[in-house]
Amino acid sequence: MPEPIRLGSDAAMAAIRARLARRGIALPPAGAVDDAPSPDQPGHPEYHRRARAEFALTRWHNAVPYRYADATPIAGHPEIGAWAQRVATKPSEASSLLLTGPTGTGKTHQAWAALRMIAEAGPVNYRLIATTAADMYASLRPGGSHRGEKAELEQLASVPILLLDDLGSAKGSEWVEETTYRLINKRYNACLPTVFTSNYSTEAPRHPDTGAIVGPGLDVILGDRIVSRLAEMTTVVVMAGCDRRRAA
Repeated sequence: MPEPIRLGSDAAMAAIRARLARRGIALPPAGAVDDAPSPDQPGHPEYHRRARAEFALTRWHNAVPYRYADATPIAGHPEIGAWAQRVATKPSEASSLLLTGPTGTGKTHQAWAALRMIAEAGPVNYRLIATTAADMYASLRPGGSHRGEKAELEQLASVPILLLDDLGSAKGSEWVEETTYRLINKRYNACLPTVFTSNYSTEAPRHPDTGAIVGPGLDVILGDRIVSRLAEMTTVVVMAGCDRRRAA
């Protein structure tokens, strides 16, 4: 009586192969079984990246104003996309973004597009606050918020991503300068990414011959302490062109 063949043994597999061979069926060589998850299965990095992106895009859609709900990158500014990718992967090393240029050149549109690109990349943490400089100052004045100006400033200073639109648009004063400095300095020290838009460049234009200031700049409006930090912490993108709102 022949010895029984143990299932799973080399002899058992050899017998199975021999029987299949007689029927003209060949099994592939034995090898390791690939049981790694596919990109559509939990456990695969791409599966979880897509899940994070879906969650982040929901937050983006909940925050974006209706006018900018279709915000997409404008051709000619690849540095904005590169910045967004850095924020999505290593936010503490990404620095911030400053979009400058005349009124109506698409700065706010591009700011929301940058925030959308961050969401689409699937960041680990996607919490954002978007506000204008005017609304921010209103909330930080005494009585401007039911939570109090200290709590408002702390939230703006600590949120992982902040969009501050129209920097430099408020009438200059010691209070405006000090409040702006406190906010920017906190985010500067914490290396938190911020998107700024402004109609003004960081330095006021000067006369080529005399060196005299011939127009406003953020250094004149907000002071050198703030501009010094902006110069180090931001990637500056100049948005040139005509006023698209009037052209439309």
